[in-house]
Amino acid sequence: MQIQISTDRTVPGGEELIRHFEGELAAQLSRFSDHITRLEVHFSEESAAADGMDRRCVLEARPTGRRTVAVSHHAGSVAEACRGAVHKLESVLEGVYGRRDHHKGGDSIRHQGGSAGS
Repeated sequence: MQIQISTDRTVPGGEELIRHFEGELAAQLSRFSDHITRLEVHFSEESAAADGMDRRCVLEARPTGRRTVAVSHHAGSVAEACRGAVHKLESVLEGVYGRRDHHKGGDSIRHQGGSAGS
């Protein structure tokens, strides 16, 4: 999974911020890395919001053979905005890939490991 991060000129941190979030996002979304070819991340600051939620994180995931999935989250800091957006993206991807990868009809607890009377 390729991760591409960009920020607008109002978000401080530069290369250090980008390296930090590349590692964090790769770790948090690792279980979907076989399904996503590229993850685009954009951090920005909205005009001063009255509620203090002026940092925004937009995540665009490009799954193999599927349409792009985009989510965003507003928060008081870049880290909080990223966590919220990742949580939303995980929910969407779990809905798509979780159902496909987890099949019903597996062994139940009662039927695992042989018979009880042996």
